[in-house]
Amino acid sequence: MSAETGQLKLDKPSAAIQRTGRKFDQVLEGARKLFMSKGFERTSVDDIAREASVSKATLYSYFPDKRLLFSEVVRTECQRQSDLAGDPLPPGCAPEKVLYSIARQVMGSYTSEISQQMFRVCVAEAKQFPELGELFYQSGPMAIRNEVRAYLETATDAGQLRVEDYDTAADQFVELCKADLLLRAVFLNERDFPEADFHRVAAAAVDLFLARFGVSDT
Repeated sequence: MSAETGQLKLDKPSAAIQRTGRKFDQVLEGARKLFMSKGFERTSVDDIAREASVSKATLYSYFPDKRLLFSEVVRTECQRQSDLAGDPLPPGCAPEKVLYSIARQVMGSYTSEISQQMFRVCVAEAKQFPELGELFYQSGPMAIRNEVRAYLETATDAGQLRVEDYDTAADQFVELCKADLLLRAVFLNERDFPEADFHRVAAAAVDLFLARFGVSDT
């Protein structure tokens, strides 16, 4: 995420993955469909190869490990959510505008259908495959938290905010962005929230955060 624009940018993809070749997208899309419908453990490499219409040798040339493939699916979907945020804000924007932009991106990510599907897969597989939860956490929630932290540190150095514990403050801001809508998405399967709901939660998150960490003009 740019420190001035509030544009979330996820970590660089793993160098272990070969991303050249016309069948890469087929493999990724086939894996995404099966992971989300059948879960991680019940999806075999054979299933993915068949769904993607590629040979197992082709699949392994891209992803030597099924866990690596799942991680790439998560990373790709998180990046897709980030790309949907639109153009970054111009440099020098006030913290309230940057934080509002970040809040909308965080909310969009957590309430999206694919994020909810991945969350449910990880919870369902948690006991038998705890590493799956870590993959999702590192690729999604932790990546977002680290980018929020980076902005808070830069804004504090610039005298725009007064944050001492960057990690805790970043966690608190992300949690504020989850108010109301996340639980409705998880338990009520709501997806198409009205714009007014997104604005209400994002604006309230920014107001509460700046009440604690904002810099007074006086």
